[in-house]
Amino acid sequence: MFPASIAPVFSRRSRARLKPLALVSVLSLAALASLDVGCGATPRGVDWDGKRLPVIDLHLHPGDWDHIPDDTKKFLASRFPFPLGLDAEAAAKGSIEPENVLAEIDDAGIWGAGLFAIYAPRTVGVASNELVAEALTVAPDRFFGLASLRVDRWTTDRDAELALLESTLTRPGFVGIKLAHAHQHFRMDDPAFFPIYEIAARLGKPLYLHTGTSPFPGTSQEAPYTDPTYLEPAIQAFSGAKFILGHLGYDFKEQRNVGLETCIRLAKTYPNVFLEPSALGSAGSDPTGQNLKEAMRRMREEGVVDRIIYGSDGPQSPGFVKGYLDRTVTAMREAGYTEQEAAEVLAGNFARVFGVTVPAEAAE
Repeated sequence: MFPASIAPVFSRRSRARLKPLALVSVLSLAALASLDVGCGATPRGVDWDGKRLPVIDLHLHPGDWDHIPDDTKKFLASRFPFPLGLDAEAAAKGSIEPENVLAEIDDAGIWGAGLFAIYAPRTVGVASNELVAEALTVAPDRFFGLASLRVDRWTTDRDAELALLESTLTRPGFVGIKLAHAHQHFRMDDPAFFPIYEIAARLGKPLYLHTGTSPFPGTSQEAPYTDPTYLEPAIQAFSGAKFILGHLGYDFKEQRNVGLETCIRLAKTYPNVFLEPSALGSAGSDPTGQNLKEAMRRMREEGVVDRIIYGSDGPQSPGFVKGYLDRTVTAMREAGYTEQEAAEVLAGNFARVFGVTVPAEAAE
């Protein structure tokens, strides 16, 4: 059996599509990993001073490689190290299949995961609601779907898209909505799109919103698409909707915590605002890890730990999901988080916001 860290590029479905060179790459990496990976299953949860805390990763991406723009394919493939880089496209393609997402969270000891749909054909591509619905069947007790909708034909298709979103949110396993204004090219403060927030409020489905700039080709980088300040009119108008500010307004172009204080202010001002610090501590966006540590420290100092929902923004590349969890736990320890505070961040706040029950076996 291949080590769990290798499974994301060697699932049952992806095996048949990998080229011979990619198979050699995977086998080589598997051989290396087997030197220090035992045969036992990874225990679930995080060890916090002798007690295991359950973990739910809000932010994971299944996908459809054929519906990702070519420039973005190249960007994703560039993140795969040697020897997977010898056939990086095949490796990247396999990494976004749901079986591989499951293998990644298993390797990290994570119990549950949010799977994002997205309709951004000019930037990150399309992962349809149907694709996510199918992915949920791989682990229906551990996967939670966040639906999305197309906004690029809003003047003609608005009513149809809203109806489709609402219908999807009634399907089993769908717990929230995913939007990325920068990737989908619509302003955060444009009232034409406020009906999306009305649906979220009426159905009780939290909204995950990408905030901050993005490294992906074709992204709208201007403030109305990235600065969480521009979300404030919607946050005020729809107090019944829960807004999760993904990435804490991070500037992925300049690798700075540009929007952190704005996100903290919004969380302190509005009880319907929550914070998600994904991707800040990754090697590609925060090489030293100091920005993630600063974010975790500042949120605790400002008393908004009850608003933090853990997410990684994986799977990205083999081992990323586990590595990001380790970096986040390190950042919390250095910032003085208590066991109870860590438990809230890693799973408790997700369970409360999304109405999910975390079973005892999530940490054992």
